[in-house]
Amino acid sequence: MEKLNQQVTDELVVRTLQDNLAIIRFDTHHRIAYVNSIFAKVVGYTVDEMIGMYHKNLCFPEFYNSPEYAQFWDNLLSGKTFHDKIQRRNSQGNAVWLDATYMPVWDQGRRNVIGVTKVATDITARHVELSSVVEGLQKTAQVLNIRSAAGIEHSEGLLHSMNRIVESSGVNTATLSNLQEQAYEIQDVVQTIRKIASQTHMLALNAAIEATHAGEFGRGFNVVAREVRKLSSMVEDSIIQVKQSVDSMSVEVQKIVNGTSDVQQSVEYGQQQVQTAMDAFNAIATSAHVLDEQAQKVANRI
Repeated sequence: MEKLNQQVTDELVVRTLQDNLAIIRFDTHHRIAYVNSIFAKVVGYTVDEMIGMYHKNLCFPEFYNSPEYAQFWDNLLSGKTFHDKIQRRNSQGNAVWLDATYMPVWDQGRRNVIGVTKVATDITARHVELSSVVEGLQKTAQVLNIRSAAGIEHSEGLLHSMNRIVESSGVNTATLSNLQEQAYEIQDVVQTIRKIASQTHMLALNAAIEATHAGEFGRGFNVVAREVRKLSSMVEDSIIQVKQSVDSMSVEVQKIVNGTSDVQQSVEYGQQQVQTAMDAFNAIATSAHVLDEQAQKVANRI
């Protein structure tokens, strides 16, 4: 019971922090004045190896040789706290990612900064995992972009071909329609000739009857009437054949017109389907672009 009533002291809190967090302290010359075993383990050194080491030895050259590095320390020594995800270099020269907070340490009068303490958490494994996920997302976005571009290109080619078919089909339909109209006109002409032939046949028959009544004087006239009647019969037979041919042609033309119309409707439906596919490919490309942008944002944050 006595143990449960023990007071939480600052010393106990500090000890707890040291047992669970990576902690390091630098003097005003950027040298390591203190480091716990957790931090030393994260960067691959022993505690003794790190004491007296310069901060820049834990950084990559592109950072410590940059103006940002000097500004970084100027801000800390002027009393500004810094917190962010940072990249540091371990003893093997490999990258280590830390979620770190740099805290200036003031003197008793809070007038001068006499050191800088950093508390950090190793997030290297999480960073590598997230980077792998982001890389996978970016590759997926690239594949989607490539495939959608290919799909759009093929669909555009197919749509162009179908447009040409529709145009040709329209021309053929118009030609066949004209041909059918001409067939109807021929039928009208045939009907007119048939009427004329019928009337000629009746006139020849009447002429033959009158020639018979005329006796000897109508004999020559009867010969002419008989020839006219024979010619009328021949014309009638020819007209029947022409009518049958025109009727057959009209039937076949109508079949072709109907078939062409069906083809045109099918092609137009295909055009709609291709356009739908192109819209889908464009939507995929847009989504892939958004996915790539989101992956870039995540990559910048991890």
